[in-house]
Amino acid sequence: MTKSELVRQLAEDFELPRRQVTELVEALLDKITAVLKTGDKVALTPFGQFRIRDRAARIARNPQTGAPVNVPAKRVLRFTAGRTLKEAVGAPKRGGAKKAAAKKSVAKKSVAKAPARKAAAPARKAAAPARKAPAAKKRSR
Repeated sequence: MTKSELVRQLAEDFELPRRQVTELVEALLDKITAVLKTGDKVALTPFGQFRIRDRAARIARNPQTGAPVNVPAKRVLRFTAGRTLKEAVGAPKRGGAKKAAAKKSVAKKSVAKAPARKAAAPARKAAAPARKAPAAKKRSR
């Protein structure tokens, strides 16, 4: 969805002039940008959080040549989705896979209480026959 599509749908939903909704959306985005420039976070509780994160300078490697490359320090935007947004989109909950794996391993341990029996060793295959020499071509007389 683009900004113009958002403005059009909001104008229809709230029965407001499109110009007024455009001004509101742009003012909201400008305010969020101004707050993030100062380094503060913007928390839209059911939606998520916008934060600025400072990345330190580091030395990386060029994957083709292997030569070291200096990467300067910079500030990056980070968005963390809120619980309501995650549930609406259908993202899996954090740690769910670990808990499920732990339950499975506990279940396996409780079931495997019978003494282990040694399985019969599979019979060895006979050695592969030696390769035959290719047949000689017959000469016509």
